[in-house]
Amino acid sequence: MSAPITTSAPMTTPSAPKTETPAAPTIVLVGHGMVGQRFLEALVERNVTETPARIVVFCEEPRPAYDRVQLTSYFSGRTPDELSLVEDGFMARHGIELHLGDPAESIDRAARTVTARSGLTVAYDTLVLATGSYPFVPPVPGKDIDGCFVYRTVEDLLAIEEYAEHRTTGVVVGGGLLGLEAAGALKGLGLTTHIVEFNPRLMALQVDEGGGAALRRTVEDMGLIVHTGVGGKEITADDNGAVISMALSDGSSIDTDLVIFSAGVRPRDQLARDCGLEVGERGGIVVDERCRTSDPAVYAIGECALAADGRVYGLVAPGYEMAEVAADTITTQATTQATTQATAQATTQATKRFKGADTSTKLKLLGVDVASFGDAHGTADGCLDVVYSDSRTGVYKKLVVGADGALLGGVLVGDADAYGMLRPLTGSVPPVAPEQLVLPAGLGAPAALGPSALPDEAVVCNCHNVTKGAIRSAVTDHHCTTVPEVKKCTKAGTGCGSCVKALTSLVNDELEAGGISVDKGLCGCFAYTRAELYEIVRTLRITTYAQLLDSHGRAEARQGDGCEVCKPAVGSIIASLAPTLGASGYVLDGEQAALQDTNDHFLANLQRNGSYSIVPRIPGGEITPEKLIVIGEVARDFELYTKITGGQRIDLFGARVDQLPLIWARLVDAGFESGHAYGKALRTVKSCVGQTWCRYGVQDSVRMAIDLELRYRGLRSPHKLKSAVSGCARECAEARGKDFGVIATSTGWNLYVGGNGGADPRHADLLAQDLDDQELIRLIDRFLMFYIRTADRLERTSAWLERIEGGLDHVRDVVVDDSLGLCAELEAMMADHVTGYRDEWAETLGDPERLRRFVSFVNAPDAPDPTVKFVPERDQVKPDLTILSGPTLPVRTLEGTASR
Repeated sequence: MSAPITTSAPMTTPSAPKTETPAAPTIVLVGHGMVGQRFLEALVERNVTETPARIVVFCEEPRPAYDRVQLTSYFSGRTPDELSLVEDGFMARHGIELHLGDPAESIDRAARTVTARSGLTVAYDTLVLATGSYPFVPPVPGKDIDGCFVYRTVEDLLAIEEYAEHRTTGVVVGGGLLGLEAAGALKGLGLTTHIVEFNPRLMALQVDEGGGAALRRTVEDMGLIVHTGVGGKEITADDNGAVISMALSDGSSIDTDLVIFSAGVRPRDQLARDCGLEVGERGGIVVDERCRTSDPAVYAIGECALAADGRVYGLVAPGYEMAEVAADTITTQATTQATTQATAQATTQATKRFKGADTSTKLKLLGVDVASFGDAHGTADGCLDVVYSDSRTGVYKKLVVGADGALLGGVLVGDADAYGMLRPLTGSVPPVAPEQLVLPAGLGAPAALGPSALPDEAVVCNCHNVTKGAIRSAVTDHHCTTVPEVKKCTKAGTGCGSCVKALTSLVNDELEAGGISVDKGLCGCFAYTRAELYEIVRTLRITTYAQLLDSHGRAEARQGDGCEVCKPAVGSIIASLAPTLGASGYVLDGEQAALQDTNDHFLANLQRNGSYSIVPRIPGGEITPEKLIVIGEVARDFELYTKITGGQRIDLFGARVDQLPLIWARLVDAGFESGHAYGKALRTVKSCVGQTWCRYGVQDSVRMAIDLELRYRGLRSPHKLKSAVSGCARECAEARGKDFGVIATSTGWNLYVGGNGGADPRHADLLAQDLDDQELIRLIDRFLMFYIRTADRLERTSAWLERIEGGLDHVRDVVVDDSLGLCAELEAMMADHVTGYRDEWAETLGDPERLRRFVSFVNAPDAPDPTVKFVPERDQVKPDLTILSGPTLPVRTLEGTASR
């Protein structure tokens, strides 16, 4: 074990155990997880470090506190450093001594000292235990053999990632929150994944039977194999001592290469037991409402503490509240003596107490929204359930309502958008009927309630227990005028982030109610929103960015060149309106070229080593053998990495910028065109094979997908657009995860809008049903042009539909019922686009002047870029990052990240 790392002095190796006698009162914190860091922040906020007090922290892990809630995001690219919760310089700035990799091993309460593994002994006046919890591993024979892991720390994840390489199958024991996250991690690593849960359903503590059934269907649809109502019986090793199989209690067996135990946690209270502190019968350090243990000089917070209400809280929000209570109590005391009568009197004056906490949770597990709040299981006398369930889409919603009409709790699976509104309403009578709170748009639900409908006492930020009233007070009493200022003032929105949307709405509403204008301008150059700029460009027929900046830019910006926010946004607006304005629709003509992002600038997607990818359009995923051969020949001749994507396209990676026109020429000659993978435009219209081949199909989904993709190709929009057409209700094309999706019925087509399968998945809403071909296309024309006309910069249709006033009902009124009288104009604009479409690859190849930009070096047009190199991998190539110079790129290592 290396010497402990401290932030206050160089790393040293103690020659022998020693005792440091501090000259000033000392606060020792044992454990530096999320709750421990929040405790330190609370001390700093209360200015405790302005006194002579010394703060010493012992941490078992080799890294400072990090976001354990987001631990699984490591497997999607976040580095351990990015998970850190400690602001750069925090420890040094406040004189806090942090000993990493040096856990406390014993406490002498009589001498008031803590001794660490390194031998360092520190005397304390106040001791705070934030030791957290440890993973519970069932007593399964073989649980300690090679290939068995727990899922708790960054180091656990690094070990799992390393071991999983070249393995094919994994088992996760535990179907709770962390178990499902672990299963998602294994699936992401490419392993066939089994989940073994002893309870009869997944997430048994959070969801009821109906919610568990919906969750299971969704999880199994993702390809995971679920075993419920069984436990592990024995783990068997091969001749090398590594996991080879796991026997289950029902007599079955799973052949597996590794096992992850994620079957719950237990309070980490051994230090407290060893030094004689009172612990609960089932574990946990007993504390009172001020988080004091049976020794008044010792406090316990977080998952290691057994609260005064008899519960151990395994969520971060209660832990944060306990940290606040302990900090408040400690800083109320005199710092000179920890056990005097004055101390006891001062302590009783502390106002904060921990009397229990809200255990509501909202998580995204395996991409599925799951939330529960209040009395989710309906244990109150006389309560009733209001349930909406759609097994086709995996959506389940249940509200528990008391006899007096008060909302007591609920469960949401598959669609938890209403969580931010429902949880704060718990305990009160909702302003609308309960059924209207669970019905989806299109089935009779009214426009969604906004945060303004909440009472002031409603808690908006659960992580930091911030009420709506406190947020309003930050604006009215503390004169905060922006969301970041309110975050700093109240801490709302700085935890899990699920409340940021409601927070922003409340801040803007409060500012406007106070007569303060909310600047909703696109950027510092324009005081207008993107939608307003769109109308200005369309109405005044403006065809250049310079003309728009000169005539409608902010006064202070008119002499400048614009910024990186508005230039591509305005470029997209002009490109989308080009057919109507009579302007060139080619994005690289004249001034337009200077407005584009890197991808649009070269009509290809820039990759991490400076090479580009090329994505030809393949409408509907339908391709002839001859065209498939051409793609293969191009990939072979230019040594490109080739990959079939989930959107029914073939991506070709690794082209140098000077090779792009040569590759396009081969593809265009074979009948291909740009797939616009580089632009904020239509990407693809995915489809199943439909009634032509499938025995379940009721409509020709391939033909419709091709028609739609060819109609909307090249349509520039505020953000990328994705679509899909399913030939029946089995929904194999995943149309409800798209910006506009089409699902066949026996009498026509159902049109869904506003879906998103990306970073913030959202099911699309039903806009209209049982449409014939002409009605379907007409409504999509209107919907897309209305979105392009009114959306904000980089706003997906999913976010736009939730933001626009009136939501889906308003959109339906406009594009279906023509309430604004715009439909003829919207249809005409789409007709202009269809008529004016030109393939950008072909347009470039036909113009020698346009081709001049496609060189690696302007002063040496024939020289290739020497930094674009590749190394072999799985019979193809991948970028060689070892030769890069200039700005460094992060490279994943088992230690986290390194720079080369």
